Amino acid sequence: MVRHGKTPSTGKLLPGRAKGLHLSDTGTQEANEVAQRLSKLKNVTAIYASPLERARETAAPTAKLLKQKVIIEKGLLECDFGDWTGKELSKLMKLPEWSTVQRAPSTFRFPNGESFTQMQTRMTTTLDALRTKHQGGVVICFSHADPIKAAVAHAMGTHLDLFQRIVISTCSVSAVSYSAFGPVVLTVNSTGGDLSELRMS
Repeated sequence: MVRHGKTPSTGKLLPGRAKGLHLSDTGTQEANEVAQRLSKLKNVTAIYASPLERARETAAPTAKLLKQKVIIEKGLLECDFGDWTGKELSKLMKLPEWSTVQRAPSTFRFPNGESFTQMQTRMTTTLDALRTKHQGGVVICFSHADPIKAAVAHAMGTHLDLFQRIVISTCSVSAVSYSAFGPVVLTVNSTGGDLSELRMS
């Protein structure tokens, strides 16, 4: 799982599913750099991306190097932040609800949006379907911070209320190996180094 690259609003706004948000120059550079790392992976059978522009643009360099097409997968979408979409993070942090978002996210639903529990279920269900479809292969999914955090937490057996303790940086790689014995987390928030040796030991 790869988070999209930086955008002009990264760290400033909560863009959510708003359309028209593209990578910044830094984000484009990040996408090219992570593509070089991902191109060393063997047996990549498919590349999927969230429908949002920033995810598709991040996936493009990897797809080019691996000579594959990017398959759009709605299940990889960012959480639906509802009425909070596009709001300034500095203002949202002052709301009383922000404490719940950080400390008890499993109990929170964004106004007119999705709950964290719904988002996690959607993401893990999507990943389960993809791993079943591509058994024995490597699947690269370009998504967003919160869905990746939720998927990693689920794979680690960590309660959703603790998932905010996981950091997912822009263009970082987090990898999970799935087998009949359950998921094994291979790496989280990897932003450098060789990925070619990424496997269960």
